[in-house]
Amino acid sequence: MGFPENFLWGGAVAANQCEGAYQEAGKGLCIQDVTPHGIVGPRTKEPTEDNMKLVGIDFYHRYKEDIKLFAEMGFKVFRTSIAWSRIFPNGDEEMPNEAGLKFYDDLFDECHKYGIEPLVTLSHYETPLHLAEEYDGWINPKMIGFYKNYVTCVFRRYKDKVKYWLTFNEINSILHEPFLSGGINTPKDKLSQTQLFQAVHHEFVASASAVKIGHAINPDFKIGCMVLSMPVYPLTPNPDDVIAVMEKDHMNMFFADVHVRGTYPGYVKRYFKEHDIELMITEEEREILKNTVDFVSFSYYMSICETADKSLGVQGKGNLLGGVRNPLLKESEWGWQIDPKGLRYVLNTFYDRYQKPLFIVENGLGAVDKLVTGNDGNPTVEDDYRIEYLRDHLLQVAEAVEDGVEVMGYTTWGCIDLVSASTAELKKRYGFIYVDRNDDGTGTLERYKKKSFYWYKKVIETNGESLKETF
Repeated sequence: MGFPENFLWGGAVAANQCEGAYQEAGKGLCIQDVTPHGIVGPRTKEPTEDNMKLVGIDFYHRYKEDIKLFAEMGFKVFRTSIAWSRIFPNGDEEMPNEAGLKFYDDLFDECHKYGIEPLVTLSHYETPLHLAEEYDGWINPKMIGFYKNYVTCVFRRYKDKVKYWLTFNEINSILHEPFLSGGINTPKDKLSQTQLFQAVHHEFVASASAVKIGHAINPDFKIGCMVLSMPVYPLTPNPDDVIAVMEKDHMNMFFADVHVRGTYPGYVKRYFKEHDIELMITEEEREILKNTVDFVSFSYYMSICETADKSLGVQGKGNLLGGVRNPLLKESEWGWQIDPKGLRYVLNTFYDRYQKPLFIVENGLGAVDKLVTGNDGNPTVEDDYRIEYLRDHLLQVAEAVEDGVEVMGYTTWGCIDLVSASTAELKKRYGFIYVDRNDDGTGTLERYKKKSFYWYKKVIETNGESLKETF
């Protein structure tokens, strides 16, 4: 068993879930500032005190301390996002906010101080609120121009500081959470299929435009797409269930297909025809789509089942993309089915389909952690459950590497505790580092190393060889 010598070990966060400082140094509001309860709760007109994301874990002020801890673990790469509204407060300005640009200069410089490569998501569920309210988000084709102006600005500014870029986070989630993923202000129940897929098309054009712009600014840039991956298994051997799986897979794979192949696949054209979806697509846009990505990145947390028998279509409570609960798998505290072998399956599926380098940019276990006193007298968390989850998944990554899959790296989600995107809770913790902040807003914001901190440090030191050991 062996990982490549240049394997990029690290961790991942998103600006809106950790930075806080939601109106500091000229930052404008983003859609997260009016969703205090994540995707499960109602929006508010203005930011409210119960919105944990307004402070997050105060990464904006404490990033030097946190990056030093990442360096202690041995991170080779750190995935974060740029908050669009720090750079363009409303999203549609011509000129950027210099204070916002300066913050990311300092953040990336701090990463390089320790030899850590930044991996930067350009749009991670944090569309400027003004773009959602004034333009209805990605339904509006004007968004393409606003996005191009934004990415051109940051590509030029950080052309010598950032090599790895992702255009949109979990871009396929727009079909299920249009406000969170696409800044679409129109309520879900009033949104037509044509409007929704037109918004998807606009994001595709924007993403391909970013690839073209980025490569022109720095040919050494590596620019990837990022999709939410969720393998789908037939609930039974019934051929109808297998076809149901194929159709479910199509709606997920469609997003990577366009990014990698630069054209709409036939199965989507059939779907559009059968659902009376007519998109406005220009010949110029078809040409732009041919600017394909350098690599495919994805999140992986769980698998689902699918069946043609809709009477059995009980959705697992944690499944963003729907699907049927797998009766053979255990679940996390939040109802996500735990399936390490599904990660090997996904890696092989993507690589067989695309022959492009793959990057696992999110994988982790959200759990309620209990702070205890360690042997050294310092607070810690005995999170063997997290170690077991990550070890079991990484062993499957190693299997995929043995299968011949080209895997660039692995960044665990929420390498330091942060506010959950789905529920806006802090008690749903993912990190190797415990942050002393509670869902009622209390806490010191002090950082404490969990047991998994030292475990992951050894995994990186040994380039995965220590995964064979018991813990």
